[in-house]
Amino acid sequence: MTLIIPSLCENCLMAQDGTGSLPARGEMEAKYTWNLEDIYKTAELWEKDFSWVEENAQAYKNFQGKLGNSAEELFEAMKFDDEMGMKLSRLYLYSSLSKDLDLANSENRARYDRISALSAKVAALSSFMRPEILSLPEEKIKSFFGQSEGLRLYRHQFDNLFRTKEHTLSKEQEELLAMGSEVSGIPYSTFNVFTDAEMQFPVVKDTEGREVQISHGRYSAALFSTDREYRKRVYLGFYKPFREYKTTLSTLFSGNVKTHVFYSRARRYNSSKEAALDANNIPVTVYDNLIKSINENLEPLHRWARIKKRALGLDELHIYDSYVTLFPGVKKEYDFETGKSVVLEALKPMGGDYIKNLRNAFDNRWIDVYETKGKRSGAYSSGTTFGVHPYVLLNWNNQLNDVFTLAHEMGHNMHSFYTERTQPYPYADYSIFVAEVASTANEALLLDYLIDHAQSKEEKLALIEKYLTNITSTFYRQACFAEFEGMVHNKVEKGEPLTPDKLCSMYHELTQRYWGPDVVIDEEEDYTWARIPHFYYNFYVYQYATGLAASQALVAKIKKEGQPAIDRYLEFLKSGSSDYPINVLKKAGVDMTSKEPVLQTMSKMNELLDEMEKLLDQK
Repeated sequence: MTLIIPSLCENCLMAQDGTGSLPARGEMEAKYTWNLEDIYKTAELWEKDFSWVEENAQAYKNFQGKLGNSAEELFEAMKFDDEMGMKLSRLYLYSSLSKDLDLANSENRARYDRISALSAKVAALSSFMRPEILSLPEEKIKSFFGQSEGLRLYRHQFDNLFRTKEHTLSKEQEELLAMGSEVSGIPYSTFNVFTDAEMQFPVVKDTEGREVQISHGRYSAALFSTDREYRKRVYLGFYKPFREYKTTLSTLFSGNVKTHVFYSRARRYNSSKEAALDANNIPVTVYDNLIKSINENLEPLHRWARIKKRALGLDELHIYDSYVTLFPGVKKEYDFETGKSVVLEALKPMGGDYIKNLRNAFDNRWIDVYETKGKRSGAYSSGTTFGVHPYVLLNWNNQLNDVFTLAHEMGHNMHSFYTERTQPYPYADYSIFVAEVASTANEALLLDYLIDHAQSKEEKLALIEKYLTNITSTFYRQACFAEFEGMVHNKVEKGEPLTPDKLCSMYHELTQRYWGPDVVIDEEEDYTWARIPHFYYNFYVYQYATGLAASQALVAKIKKEGQPAIDRYLEFLKSGSSDYPINVLKKAGVDMTSKEPVLQTMSKMNELLDEMEKLLDQK
């Protein structure tokens, strides 16, 4: 099924910085909206494919109990499963994107619910395949490869399947788990609808005294405002409904964690963390090394807080002060067209083919640009759907940060594009573990380009500040989220309840430790757990930090080695899931089983802090 790749919270929740109501969908120029006709020309064609899947899904029964009969029968079953998967992912992409354009639209929601239900039905009907294949001797499967050329395509897929044999249940048990997939997603879907479509945010006065209603996008934009009282008003107002509905939100949060724990125990894993990481064959030590290494090296973040507090001339530095620039005199607005041009220039080191495909995405409505009424907040790339180009959702607000979000999401987009174009269907997607590498590599190249073209000391300082903010948000903050995620799963695994007060106290202590003594952690910040959708993704966020570490290492190699490193990087983009993610990165030149990439990233932050202090001291 299509993977919606979410972007970072604070770096992309951007909105139009206007007043009054958000524009309606129909008020947008077509060129700034998705062309969903690339998926299905009409809703009737969607219905046609839906009916085909519904009518043909029962054909799975024709293969049940026969997978070991011959190489040809196994190949036919795998081919049929691929065909169903391709149809389902296309159906899901169309319904998911349509839903996200207007979360209050009941027709779109109904279509999404229908495909979710059908996907669960197909998953149940096909659930026999995994245990039945695993019941066969591995040597028998290997012998089939010599008898069927088509079956050899699935060699790595079978290797991965047998790797997880001890965590695969009986046919009946697998069918039962598959039947529960639709129900298990209810906490997240409820959270999404409630916080994006139904939750009401208060009205506050903006910097010019006009009344504006807070939204997810306007909250993020306000964090960058130089008006401290305005930042504070929006910050306090934004968190108000999360505090008011803390019991509901903690129930959804707890239910989601309990779902993860249930599935990990059902599959006989030692922990939810082990289960989540094993899906991509990631050693638990990679996660543990990240958390341990960062906790041993929090000083760069503490140092950054001290510099910011001193430069802003504040007695107390609050979280709502952490995004405001130290260099308000360096102001540039970027409309979307300008942002595209900057990104195209910055990414030229990737080569002509990369730029050609990037232009194609810009010119052919792969991107939905502006915030509109009812539209999902944030930003994401739709990931890989075989036979269809990937899509990107934005909420553009004419800030420099939007340019970085564009570069970030187009990193995902091009990764998905190259993978889909190169790999056959079984491998035409990539692991979540490598998903954030291409996106943050694009951001690093954009920063290098902008710093190189800075026209003043102040502009260079502002860009170094942006680099520091990126590392803070993508590396340290996501590691903090990851550590919190591990803590709450441990609590549930021990049978302890996740009450609102407990969640708040845990998050407060953790955030204070990460930011250090120079930052005041307000009570509002304690409710961050209640608003971050990434906590519903099951040990996803640590991969932002590891992805940044990997991309920093890869960009350094590109700058040092030139074309050979670029060629390895493009091969990485094309690799999909044809090998395990740790191996794919090793081939590109980075070993994530070592602490080195993580330590290099923290060293990079210290270098940037040194450069900033040096420039600040210059007269």
